[in-house]
Amino acid sequence: MTTRAIMVAAPRSGGGKTTLTLALLAALERRGLRVGAVKTGPDYIDPAFHAAITGRPGLNLDSWCMSPDLLHEVMQAASQDVDVLVVESAMGLFDGLSLPDGQRGAPSDIAAFFGIPVLFVLDMSGQGQSVGPIAKGFAQWSPHVQVNGVVLNRVASARHERLGREAVQAAGLPVYGALMRQSGQTLPERHLGLVQAREHGNLAGWLAELADKAERELDMDGILAAAAPLHSGREMYNPAGLLPPPGQRIAVADDAAFSFLYGHLALFWRRAGAELVPFSPLADDPPDPSCTACWLPGGYPELHAGQLAQATKFYAGLRAFAQTRPVHGECGGFMVLGQGLEDAQGVRHGMAGLLGHTTSFAKRKLNLGYREATLVNDGVLGVRGARLRGHEFHYATVLEAGEDAPLASLRSGIGEELGMCGGQRGFVSGSFFHVLATVAEQAQEV
Repeated sequence: MTTRAIMVAAPRSGGGKTTLTLALLAALERRGLRVGAVKTGPDYIDPAFHAAITGRPGLNLDSWCMSPDLLHEVMQAASQDVDVLVVESAMGLFDGLSLPDGQRGAPSDIAAFFGIPVLFVLDMSGQGQSVGPIAKGFAQWSPHVQVNGVVLNRVASARHERLGREAVQAAGLPVYGALMRQSGQTLPERHLGLVQAREHGNLAGWLAELADKAERELDMDGILAAAAPLHSGREMYNPAGLLPPPGQRIAVADDAAFSFLYGHLALFWRRAGAELVPFSPLADDPPDPSCTACWLPGGYPELHAGQLAQATKFYAGLRAFAQTRPVHGECGGFMVLGQGLEDAQGVRHGMAGLLGHTTSFAKRKLNLGYREATLVNDGVLGVRGARLRGHEFHYATVLEAGEDAPLASLRSGIGEELGMCGGQRGFVSGSFFHVLATVAEQAQEV
C-alpha cells in the first residue's frame, strides 16, 4: 500500500499543531492503521511524543540542514511500512531563514518538496470570522504549497464554531472539524518546550482521551481522504550529508538528563553497522568499557545537577574511557564535560572536569538558531575544515571558558560570523552545537 501523507501546520507557534498531530496519530492508530510521523525543523521533544504512539523512531526533516538526498532518505525511513504519515510543522508554515524558498528551513519547503498537502490548524482564541482571511491568505501565498483544509482549535461554543466554519468555507476551504476548548488537554511545558514524553505521568491515558476527542470532533474520514500519496524516492543508504557514526560501538547516555539524540542519526548509524549501547548517568552508570566511542547528548542536566554531581561511578568510568577513546558532548552533554554547572538557584555542582569550562543556568540567556560549524581540528565529528549544519537552543551561559582548543568556528544560518565554539582536549570534545548533517563541498538546493 502506498503511504499517504498530510502536514499539520499553523500560522504560528502555540496554535495547537502538536495537540492535533497527536490526536490524529492516536485516533488513526486506534483504527488499526499503521501510522508514522515526522517533525520539520530541529526538535527533539515532539518526535519523542510521536514515537510513543507510532512505536517508530522520531524523525526530523530540515531543508536548511539536510541535503536533498538526506531528506529523501529520512522520508523513506519515516514512511516505510506506514499507511498514513503525519508531518508536524515547526513554527508557522512559512517561517524560516531569509533565504530562497527550498532552503530556508521552513515547513513550506518540505510540503513543496514532497508534495504533501497541508491541514491548517487555526486557533480561534480571541477571534471569530477573522480566521477566514487568515486561512485564505495562507492558502494563496505559494503556488507550490497546497492547503487542503482547516481544523479550528480552542473553540469556545457552538456559535463560535459556526462563525469560524462559515468564514473558512467562504474562503473556499473545507473545515475538517473543531477542537473544543476544555481543561486537561494542555501538555506541561518547561524552558526548552514540552515536558518530555518519558516524564509524562499518564501519557497513555492522555493520548486515549485525545483519540476520543479526535473521533468526536474531527472529520477523520475527510482528513484521511485529504492525505496524498507520498513518493519519497529511492533508498540510498549512504546519502550525501549523513554524519558518519563516531565509533563501531557507541556508548550513548540516555535518561531524563540526556535524551536529545536525533532519531535519524541513531537510525543511520545502526544502518552503517554501528551498535548503540545506552547507559544512564542519573543511575550512576559508566559508559560500557567495551565501546569505542561515547556520546553525551543534550537534555536537561541543569535540572539534575545535584544528582549528577554525586554520580561517582559515572565520572570515574567516563574519565577512564576518555583516556583512550573519543567522548563527545552536545549542549547538556557539553555542560557535564566541564568543571562545574551552576543550577537555577546559583549553586555550583562539580562535573566531569574533562574540559575546562564552567556553565551556569542561573545566569540565563537564550541562544537559538541555525548554525554552520567548521571544525578547527580533526576529531570524532570529522576532519579539520569539515562543515556541519545544525542548531543551538539553550539558556545556559559560559561562566569560565577554560583554556581548551576550540572545537569549531560558527556561522548563523544566513552566514554571519559568530566566532569560535566549544572545546577539544585529547579525545574529548563538545559544544552547545547540535549536529543534524554534514555539508557537501557545494550547498545543494532543495
